[in-house]
Amino acid sequence: MNTARDLSIVTVEVETDRPLEQGDLSLALAGAELIDLVEAGAVVLDGDRIAPGAQPATGDRLLDEAAGSLVRTQPYESVEDWLWRRGRGLAAVYLAELEKEGLVTQARGRLLPVRTGRKALAASPERQRAEGRRASEEPVLAALTAALGIRDEPADGSFDLTDDSVVTVLTTVGDAVTELEAVRQRRTVEQAAFDNIWRGV
Repeated sequence: MNTARDLSIVTVEVETDRPLEQGDLSLALAGAELIDLVEAGAVVLDGDRIAPGAQPATGDRLLDEAAGSLVRTQPYESVEDWLWRRGRGLAAVYLAELEKEGLVTQARGRLLPVRTGRKALAASPERQRAEGRRASEEPVLAALTAALGIRDEPADGSFDLTDDSVVTVLTTVGDAVTELEAVRQRRTVEQAAFDNIWRGV
């Protein structure tokens, strides 16, 4: 199961109240990769530390690239450090991969066949699989999309997850996205204050 690819696919055409931040998506994709690597046996979580597992390869190019970038010396890398390091620019990497495979194209206007600059999903088995996971509210994908604000969290805040490693990753993704939003808000306030100084307000 490739959660990172599925997450990338379901976010291409998503419409939300606010634009989906690429930094948030990159963090979530790094978390999705880590969950996939845990499930493939390529890594093992020891608390919040990522240790190399017995199965080094997954057969997926981007996941194998992720596995190849693991810190392989103790005390190993924390999940939080992995998200920030591996997540840098990861949304663009996945989108480029989907475009290369023909799974994502340029959207065209309804009346005129002019490219709109937006992206559109092509009909494909991969799209069906990803949208099927989203429609069925598969817990891991549901938790990741909730962290991105694409869907609401359950009323009880639970996604029926029992794997401690998966819960650790998802919790850390949520914390990282919240931290990134706080940084953005702080920069906005600082920029507004700076602009006010120059305007003499």
